[in-house]
Amino acid sequence: MTATTTTPTAPRQRAPARELFGWAMFDFANQSYTLLIITVVFGDLFTRVIVGDAPDYRIGNLLWSLALAASYLLAVVCAPVAGAIMDYDASKKRFLFASYVVTVLATAALYFVAPGLAWLGVVLLIVSNLAYSLGESFIASFLPGLGPPEDLGKISGFGWALGYIGGMCSAIFVLLVLGEVSAENFKRIRWVGPWAAVFFLLAAIPTFLWVRERARPRPRPPGQGALRLGLGRVAQTLAHLRGHPDLALLLVSVFFSMSGISIIITYAFIYGAQVIGWDGEVRTLMFVLVQITAALGALGFGFVQDRLGALRTYRITLWMWLAAIALIYLTPEIASQAQTRFGLDWEAQHVFLVVGCVAGLSLGACQSSTRTLVGLFAPRSRAAELFGFWGLATKLAGAFGLLAIGLVQGLLGLHSAILLCLLLFAAALFGARGVIEQRGRALAEAHDRGRAPW
Repeated sequence: MTATTTTPTAPRQRAPARELFGWAMFDFANQSYTLLIITVVFGDLFTRVIVGDAPDYRIGNLLWSLALAASYLLAVVCAPVAGAIMDYDASKKRFLFASYVVTVLATAALYFVAPGLAWLGVVLLIVSNLAYSLGESFIASFLPGLGPPEDLGKISGFGWALGYIGGMCSAIFVLLVLGEVSAENFKRIRWVGPWAAVFFLLAAIPTFLWVRERARPRPRPPGQGALRLGLGRVAQTLAHLRGHPDLALLLVSVFFSMSGISIIITYAFIYGAQVIGWDGEVRTLMFVLVQITAALGALGFGFVQDRLGALRTYRITLWMWLAAIALIYLTPEIASQAQTRFGLDWEAQHVFLVVGCVAGLSLGACQSSTRTLVGLFAPRSRAAELFGFWGLATKLAGAFGLLAIGLVQGLLGLHSAILLCLLLFAAALFGARGVIEQRGRALAEAHDRGRAPW
């Protein structure tokens, strides 16, 4: 099949401001799930209270890793097939809505997970995180149609930045009303699931009101159902990825970088509670600082992307991650040396706050730059399918990273296991060496003009 019959040839125009805002509001909304369920509250609640195998919580940590890894593996199977079907049927918005509804319902049901019901928590985590992960790929597939290539970095960065603001807004209720994560406070803190669900439900409404489905449906070949069509398109894409080497190499690099990021997102606050031993006030301050620095990183580096290039920006963020991981591991030693050698009254939890700012800047910028690169390298008629493969790389990375950290921390403890992230980000940096941004963009544009077959 050639691109001439399926690919739009009109120049890309920037979408209206209302549509850009509606698209970014999905990032604003879904951060309630990422932050409250995966990163800050429910992960800590699950490992320390619901499972509660003190003092090292290795079984709780392992179950947490296994549940999330299972959801990511299911997303690996579903996302590319769904993306192929969406491209053919022009049904991105319908698939996005379905993933949104399932995420909201399964997240609200986390209220019923209590000590002794860890199995229910595992099931609901798998369902909710699968739906959330698919929605993350589906919303990203709209990006190439929202503006010309030179604007995609700013648009993607705006979405990520608004997402971190959404995360902060969703957490205010938890911090002020629900309180700390503890067995004594369980009756109140268990409402974190319903609250995250309601926030997601309401905040994403502008997305479905204002974001347009620009593609036009095409009749399916006779005798081909949705699943067969999707699998066939995925097989075709895999066969032709060798003709798009920059996209293929980028996905390999993204696999390693997102493996490291998934570990940090999932275990940062668990690490703070179990290894650093922070106070509740410091935990709250860390949350605020990470959201602010991540929003600044996503927004600021969005403009940097459009000046230096998304690929160069991505490489810069990988170097920042290497520094952040080394500092995370060395935090207790830095605090100890500051006290014994220089007489400074530094506590590990306060040093960890500074490290969190470095990680926060890297977090938003790294994820935004990879989404921009996929948008630049993806022909528009294959956008949903290729963002499905981006989702495949990120979710397979999540499964790999969480399984690896779960097993390593079971053997060595969480403090030493965090060094695994150093290897992952170094591998991502090495993998990005072969990517040439201009070549990847040129191949996508050639396909859009019907000059390059798929």
